[in-house]
Amino acid sequence: MENAAAWLARTLDYQFTDPALLDKALTHRSATGQSYERLEFLGDAVLDFVISAEVYARRPDASEGDLSRFRATLVNDSSLAELSAGLGVGEFINLGSGEKKTGGHRRSSILADALEALFGAVYIDRGFAAAEAMVLRVYKDRLESLPESGDLKDAKTKLQEHLQGNGLELPSYEVSDVSGKPHRRRFVVTCRVSALHLESSGQGTSRRIAEQNAAREMLASIKSQPKAQ
Repeated sequence: MENAAAWLARTLDYQFTDPALLDKALTHRSATGQSYERLEFLGDAVLDFVISAEVYARRPDASEGDLSRFRATLVNDSSLAELSAGLGVGEFINLGSGEKKTGGHRRSSILADALEALFGAVYIDRGFAAAEAMVLRVYKDRLESLPESGDLKDAKTKLQEHLQGNGLELPSYEVSDVSGKPHRRRFVVTCRVSALHLESSGQGTSRRIAEQNAAREMLASIKSQPKAQ
């Protein structure tokens, strides 16, 4: 099996001057030894700054709010986990036996944290320029395909703005069902717009995701309604 150092050199063209940093960046707290949590803290700050500077440069006409939304879509846990999984980080994370048995190497939160820890480790190893280069290498495709500013708003924001623009009250959201084991919850949320006598539902692995999906369905329902003559 390929070791972590060889994988890193092949996928991200990086070699640590201090190999112990790579080991620490890939060690979960469930395993023995020091975990990646301190490096994750540092990597999170490096990532935020690098991505902030990059979207600022790439979108010179974007407002502060749009810049914040650009950054959020790039550095949120979901995006980090997808990038981490795509790079194969999970195969090299050191986990305790319990985490291994429950598939911790595929868990989104662990994948996201380990990638941030890797950025932090590179910063300690060779400084900011090296960490910046790695972040930009990892995010290259996403930075080159940034959406238009108008596409950045999430479904709940779009629904709220649509209703306010038409002088209608804001929607209500209610959790109608929660199922699954504690580490694999499934939420169902109902969204209601009383003034239009409409309701929709959405599902997700968290209440936030379920609300967004319910809002997306509500927007689709509103758009499908016949316009008043």
